[in-house]
Amino acid sequence: MSIAHDRDAAARPEVGTKVPYGAARFGTFDGGSRTECPSCWARSAAGGNPINAIETEELTKSYGSARGIVDLDLTVPAATIFGFLGPNGAGKTTTIRLLFDFLRPTRGRALVLGLDSRLDSVAIKRRVGYVPGDPALYERLTASQLLEWLARLRGGVDPTWLQHLTDRFAVDLDRPIRTLSRGNRQKITLVQAFMHRPELLILDEPTSGLDPLLQHEFAELVREMRSDGATVFLSSHLLDEVQHLCDRVAIVREGHLVTVEEVATLRERAVREVTIRFDGPVDSAPFAALPGVSDVEVRDATLHCHLVGIADALVKLAARHTVIDFTSAPPDLDAMFLQFYEPEEDHHGDARR
Repeated sequence: MSIAHDRDAAARPEVGTKVPYGAARFGTFDGGSRTECPSCWARSAAGGNPINAIETEELTKSYGSARGIVDLDLTVPAATIFGFLGPNGAGKTTTIRLLFDFLRPTRGRALVLGLDSRLDSVAIKRRVGYVPGDPALYERLTASQLLEWLARLRGGVDPTWLQHLTDRFAVDLDRPIRTLSRGNRQKITLVQAFMHRPELLILDEPTSGLDPLLQHEFAELVREMRSDGATVFLSSHLLDEVQHLCDRVAIVREGHLVTVEEVATLRERAVREVTIRFDGPVDSAPFAALPGVSDVEVRDATLHCHLVGIADALVKLAARHTVIDFTSAPPDLDAMFLQFYEPEEDHHGDARR
């Protein structure tokens, strides 16, 4: 949990003396230590079966006339990178706040790491790393002072790992946080989420303000955490980030869960643009009759079409002619995702507004 996000979680720390540079910058922290690998909980279930990291049942939050979330039934398997995708205002942040008991549901319930989100909220916060969508940091402190204070408050933080994270994200440790740019503040927020090697990371728009190089570093770190057994719940409205990083994705629109899919499955169903250049004219009709092929157009011995699914039949038919060039663009997942965001009639025939 981001203690920095919840200013009432503990008394505000005093501004102290700067911590020196070097390997001893983050020294030994008080507060106890872990007795087991925190990311191995998914492998310790009875019978070896994985435990779901997050489960919700008819989870609903109503703000009266304002939109919240409605009857959210969601299961996030352990040791996966799970994308929670939707445009701004879709209900992503509301869902996360319900998981942490920052908000109380109108009805329904949520389990996080097998614990009730309301009855066991303190225990959940000990085991989860959190990046809020709008983090609040103690601006009079330096990053070094803030991170050391949070580490002592939480307990069980390895100073070597903390130093590794600050080096990896090139955190400016010695300037007051109030003087830092948005991107540099976001780096601090990421470090505090990862520094205790949590079992579950809940990340709300985590790459906001980061440059492309640090976005790549973030993605690598997330994959490493997943490989170690941790679960990552990534809320975003950035289609490219989700499709390249996540194993599965849930899409929400206007507070409703639209679909949950494997990213690989979405790729198989996504539309690709194919261009084939022949040594002479070809008849478009046989190509248009192929399954998964549409919008066939032939101009000057060059065929353009859209393809959904595997390309085997298209390639074999093209091979009956002399092929000069064959180009298949990557699957356009953006177009598929955007279909879910358009204001269409729902499954009951009621238009969403």
